[in-house]
Amino acid sequence: MPISIPDSELTITFIRATGPGGQNVNKVSTAVQLRFDIAQSPSLPDEVRHRLRTLAGNRATRDGVLIITAREHRTQEANRAEARARLDELIARAQVVPKTRRPSRPTLGSKVRRLTAKSQRSSSKKLRGPTNDD
Repeated sequence: MPISIPDSELTITFIRATGPGGQNVNKVSTAVQLRFDIAQSPSLPDEVRHRLRTLAGNRATRDGVLIITAREHRTQEANRAEARARLDELIARAQVVPKTRRPSRPTLGSKVRRLTAKSQRSSSKKLRGPTNDD
């Protein structure tokens, strides 16, 4: 079941983008900074909130606010759509419950093959040593 985040939980601010763009980059604030409060959001279940905070990594502040910056496109609308798409993708990844790892054990055949290979290697190395001429 996909989780939808209402726009009222998002804070969108526009900042000046860096990089090429000529005079336009100095005049127009086209980059988008999207802020989403993971810790205070009522839309997220607790387990998804925990996984989202882990997935966010450096993009989340200590207070639990996720910051996504989009500056690829030349328009505010395209950058806003990209930031929202990145947030949706991150939430979708956080919804996936990871499989619990069950430790496996080597089979009897693999143990036998490993030990025979070790003994063959050992015997070939013994032949390289000094001879025992009495």
